[in-house]
Amino acid sequence: MAYVLAYDIGTTGVKTCLFSIEEQIRLVAGVSRGYGLYILENGGAEQDTKEWWEAMCATTKELFSKTKVRPEEVAGISFCSQMQGLVLVDRTGVPVHRPMSYMDQRAVGEIKKGIAHGFKIAGANVRKLVKSLRVTGAVSTSVKDPMWKYKWLEAHEPENFARAYKWLDVKEYLICRLTGTFVMTEDSAYATLLYDTRKGKEGWSRELCSMFGIQMSHLPRIIKSSEEAGCLLGKPAGELGLPAGIPVFGGGGDASLIGVGAGCVQVGDTHIYCGTSGWVITVTEKQMVDVSAMIAAIVGAQSGKYNYFAEMETAGKCLEWVKDHLALDEIGVYLEKKQVTEGIEGAYRSLYDYMTETVAKVPAGAGGVIFTPWLHGNRCPFEDPEAAGVFFGIRLETGKSELIRAVLEGICYHLRWMLECQDKKTKTAQVIRFVGGGALSPVTAQMLSDMTGRMVEVVENPQNVGAVGAAAVTGVGLGLIPNLEEVGAFISVKERFAPRPEEKAVYDQYYPVFKGLYRANKKNYHLLGRARRREESI
Repeated sequence: MAYVLAYDIGTTGVKTCLFSIEEQIRLVAGVSRGYGLYILENGGAEQDTKEWWEAMCATTKELFSKTKVRPEEVAGISFCSQMQGLVLVDRTGVPVHRPMSYMDQRAVGEIKKGIAHGFKIAGANVRKLVKSLRVTGAVSTSVKDPMWKYKWLEAHEPENFARAYKWLDVKEYLICRLTGTFVMTEDSAYATLLYDTRKGKEGWSRELCSMFGIQMSHLPRIIKSSEEAGCLLGKPAGELGLPAGIPVFGGGGDASLIGVGAGCVQVGDTHIYCGTSGWVITVTEKQMVDVSAMIAAIVGAQSGKYNYFAEMETAGKCLEWVKDHLALDEIGVYLEKKQVTEGIEGAYRSLYDYMTETVAKVPAGAGGVIFTPWLHGNRCPFEDPEAAGVFFGIRLETGKSELIRAVLEGICYHLRWMLECQDKKTKTAQVIRFVGGGALSPVTAQMLSDMTGRMVEVVENPQNVGAVGAAAVTGVGLGLIPNLEEVGAFISVKERFAPRPEEKAVYDQYYPVFKGLYRANKKNYHLLGRARRREESI
């Protein structure tokens, strides 16, 4: 038996997990710690590397205080992390700016200048679109893509940009901090949309860099997810409470490793993730793209396989919003407030448990109320940073229980929409693995099964599958697992949910209304966005 340490670097916090690898990948212990996500008035979304590092150090030390495993027994370290961030660092590995999150959407001017001009198809200049598709199999048409963040920093912070030595993503910055090496895994390189998938590890495209004005000297060496990036250096080892010299592996982004951790490693496997964001991924053996629906087959952790990836910006984040603004009395109506989780021993682990149990009593369809889960714009099957959340169909008899259920249903409606968009280009699985924090709720898992008409499986510790995926690539790198195609045998299923025809019949009636709400309100979203920006500028 061997032990590996996996850091799951999410949008709002780190999960530090210790796993044993033998016949199965098993969680020994895990500790979480939050950090900030700073949303700026100009559409920016930033984070702080100091907060990432402090959270890693605190959770690592706490982890080993809770288990009998000693730090000296750790055989390898790896990461699963949020993707499509931008961390430009100087020659010493120090960031020249605060990291720009994947949610950052400041680069509206840069994307218009870079690709949204001339004769266009799907909003992109035809010449650049064709060239990008030929080289990468995808096109950088989202304002949130890292290329436009890079160009924004070049235009708006030239002094910081001039100090930049290498372009890193989130986990690559942390690998650099641990080992002093500047690398980028294949999936992170692909996420820049400057990676020539025909060239493998030598895949930076000089042609695309020239076309978009990217300095190739900023691009680091590319490695595989299961490849050793370097060894843990003395200074960071001391701060983490670990011995120096532990091998650190490339790991992968969340979109790559969550599927691995779910055991979806064969062509045709489909998993649905519901965390802060949400997505549908189906494993394919070839690259494909649906520009009209903003879906592309992206490079993942497995060589020769691709993840056909459809993403929504806010999934579980919508439920967090509900908890903070609907479930709680935030304006002080009641003289005495007390959470249901307080003073009832063992009753509810969290307000989320209480909310999902409450909405389980509300019939399917939420009393005719439909919620659109676009609280920070949307990416697929339409790209629009102005799209926003809406409660549609509220009547006098509507209560909070119906509103909260409508939010859960809205998330599932959108996941179904993305799943059906994928079916237009590839065959998705009839049995879906459901993972992420949302999969902890049997109510949500059953709702997803009813909504899609598919069998839904939930694995052990679904909220930690990204870390499981990081443990898996470490296991492959250490020779404990033969290859990533065999990871499925190391993952066990905890629960299965079969669709209920009577519930699906209800959802089928409301689903077309949900899909039509964006088209019917697109103009109003943009009018509201312009009005909001004018007000903010006063």
